[in-house]
Amino acid sequence: MDRDFLERLNDILNQVVLGTPLYKWAIALIIFLLFLFFRKIFSAVIVNSIRVVVSRTKTTVDDKVLKVIESPLRFLFIVIGLWIVFDILNIQADIVQHTVRSLFIILVFWIFYNGVNVFTEDVYKFTQKFGKDLAREVGSFLIKATKSFIIILAALAVLQEWGINVTALIASLGIGGLAIALAAKDTAANLFGGLTILADKSLKIGEWVKVGSVEGIVEDLGMRTTKIRTFEKSLVTVPNQYIANNPIENFSRRDVRRIKMTIGIVYDTPSDTVRKIVKDIKDMLLNHPGIAKDQTLLVFFDKFSDSSLDIFIYTFTNTANWEEYMAIKEDVNLKIMEIVEKNGSSFAYPSQSIYVEKLPKGLEFYSDDS
Repeated sequence: MDRDFLERLNDILNQVVLGTPLYKWAIALIIFLLFLFFRKIFSAVIVNSIRVVVSRTKTTVDDKVLKVIESPLRFLFIVIGLWIVFDILNIQADIVQHTVRSLFIILVFWIFYNGVNVFTEDVYKFTQKFGKDLAREVGSFLIKATKSFIIILAALAVLQEWGINVTALIASLGIGGLAIALAAKDTAANLFGGLTILADKSLKIGEWVKVGSVEGIVEDLGMRTTKIRTFEKSLVTVPNQYIANNPIENFSRRDVRRIKMTIGIVYDTPSDTVRKIVKDIKDMLLNHPGIAKDQTLLVFFDKFSDSSLDIFIYTFTNTANWEEYMAIKEDVNLKIMEIVEKNGSSFAYPSQSIYVEKLPKGLEFYSDDS
């Protein structure tokens, strides 16, 4: 009975599926599952043990190196497992071999890519040599450029592995290459526009700017575009070429904000009262704690408007903060109202007076009280 069972089992295991005996499929599956198990052991035991050790060292470099290689090494178990499985199954097809080798190439470049991510803060510290104001922007630019370079190299290496002559491919583009170059003209212009922005230090992340019709807070400075969050909370992506070729109004770099207004008082205000109102407003501004004393300050009786005597007021607050500016402006407005009321005048509003020199004969006015 046992002998018959073993013979039947032997027959089953020796059955050929897709050109390979069934027992080899079973061995391949067991080995692959073993590598998945080893991967779990590696993550749960070895990596955690190493993490405890490196956390006790004074330097942080070993912690960062562990972060760089951890994910690729876990993926390595799958790649090696697949390699052994294909070898056991005697699958020597070129497509399989190229796939496995391509996975190894991707794994290597994955380590470099992780290195850029993990050492980001070190890159920012390095870019502080270009100036603290530009450290974040230059750092972001270098990181994105390095990541793009790594991805391009990985793609070229994989193409080379699959037998594609990259050099010959680029050379053979001919007219197609020219078309691509023309299509990439704007991309190149945006790239150099980004470099120009960094070199000119015209804006940086977190600043309130206005470029053309776009106004908001700079959220990101990229190689090709700059992202600006408007005050309506929409995100506008602006090509760097556009920014480099248009005036940039940077509100964050002003240290004062302007108050400019014209107030109109009624026409029956005597001239002496007008002089007194102008003087009181000027004195109030000169003594106001929120008004910048080192900036232009003008208060003048400006002109005779159709329905008012206009007083022109021009000054600056000593802050650029919007909320503080609005509070100062409100206080100034209220004090101007007090000055006008205290001097016995009032603010004018648009009106017209009609004077009749002579009434037509026979036209009479009657009062309801008569």
